[in-house]
Amino acid sequence: MPLSLAELGPRICILGPSNSGKSTLADAIARHQAFTVVHLDQLHHLPHTEWQPRPREAFHALHDEAIRGDCWVIDGNYSSCMPQRLERATGVILLDVSTFTSLQRYVRRTLFDRRRMGGLEGARERIHRAMLRHIIFATPANRTRYAALFESLALPKARLASARALQRAYATWTLPYPPL
Repeated sequence: MPLSLAELGPRICILGPSNSGKSTLADAIARHQAFTVVHLDQLHHLPHTEWQPRPREAFHALHDEAIRGDCWVIDGNYSSCMPQRLERATGVILLDVSTFTSLQRYVRRTLFDRRRMGGLEGARERIHRAMLRHIIFATPANRTRYAALFESLALPKARLASARALQRAYATWTLPYPPL
């Protein structure tokens, strides 16, 4: 049973591999708790582009401004600014779904979801070979890295290690569960 949302506090970081459900969960928690939602992909990339990154300094300035707030839920990893985010966080959720689940979510949302949570304004959703390679080859190493980081944290935390565990958390926290 995961911790309650109250136990995770008013500033929650959601970590995990690409396409594990971080943005969808962040949006659901933010609506339920009346928190600000921060999708790091939207801060890191320029709107109305095909996922072109902002200059590093501009991204860090947006990130640092976002974490100054009192109540937020933030999704994404971006290790270059992780320390200051975790310093402000009151709780952490790790989504540790399988590589297969990440692939399934990526293909499904790209082909069928017209507006995905955390999507980039003005960017057309389409399947990219680079993202498929990233999910297949980088995700296993990333999962190991995120798990080690998660274990080292002294913050209140919840590890959701499967799609079923994620579904149970939605039910426990009385969040509307989205389709896989």
